[in-house]
Amino acid sequence: MKRIFVILFSIAIALVAKTQTIHDFIPDADRGDVVAMYNLGICYQQGYGCTPDLGKSFYWFHKAAEKGYAFAQYNLGTYYENGESVAKDCSQAAYWYRKAAEQGEANAQVQLAMLYDLGEGVAKNEEQAAYWYRKAAEQGIAEAQCYLGTCYYNGEGVAKDEEQAAYWYRKAAEQGMAEAQYNLGTCYYIGEGVAKDEERAVYWYRKAAGQGIARAQYNLGVCYENGEGVAKDCSQAAYWYRKAAEQGEANAQVQLADLYFFGKGMAKDEEQAVYWYSKAAEQGIVDAQYNLGVCYYNGEGVAKDKDKAKYWLEKSASQGYEPAKDVLLKTF
Repeated sequence: MKRIFVILFSIAIALVAKTQTIHDFIPDADRGDVVAMYNLGICYQQGYGCTPDLGKSFYWFHKAAEKGYAFAQYNLGTYYENGESVAKDCSQAAYWYRKAAEQGEANAQVQLAMLYDLGEGVAKNEEQAAYWYRKAAEQGIAEAQCYLGTCYYNGEGVAKDEEQAAYWYRKAAEQGMAEAQYNLGTCYYIGEGVAKDEERAVYWYRKAAGQGIARAQYNLGVCYENGEGVAKDCSQAAYWYRKAAEQGEANAQVQLADLYFFGKGMAKDEEQAVYWYSKAAEQGIVDAQYNLGVCYYNGEGVAKDKDKAKYWLEKSASQGYEPAKDVLLKTF
């Protein structure tokens, strides 16, 4: 779960810190000025004019939070959730997030929603998760928009509504959130919540792929290999499959292996094919297990080894893969 700090207000404090020292805040904080208390918490957290000290930061955030200061309540919640300078306590995190969320603090709203979504510190409650995601989404928080889209897509806490899912994915995607870009690309690819449009799918997959989302890299590779929404280009397919495969995306690993085995988009290289079939086979991909078994049986890219061939063919067959069953019946 990602954690968000109050960025805009922290930036404002950083600007103040250039002209004021931490000692300028202490007298006002000691007199009970809530903003000064919060400022001290930020200074100790970020090391503005002092050595960073999360214990002192926690102290001043707590002081300000008890006086009802929403930004402090939110940051105090993050300390409890992450176990920073205090024992990890998601119930206390939820308590303080709620205090801030009820005052309209958007980052607290999305974090409270996440706790409800996961059932951490509170009883799992998809309706409450969707409620708070919406509150934050309406304030423009990209994460909340994406997760609210997923609530609509899956019918979690709200009635299933693919059009609303696509609507909120787009809101987040346009802010640059990679997961939302991937999800919106998939909506366009399948035609869920929007008219099917492979070119738009490729557009959003490329956006997400460029930010390192392995599933988007894989899907972009599929589009290039099949010529869906983009001109067919197996070298580009291989490029994106490799990007995803190197992150452990199993389907990309088997597709990359196939390109190496057949010499599509790159020079034929059976050893590299075996390497990537092995990676995917170890993650349980049935056709990779089958192809790896065949490679061992025929000595393609690897020394012949009937025992290993049988091992991988049985792995594949045990998952119901019919070609593997047929080969086992005919050869062993």
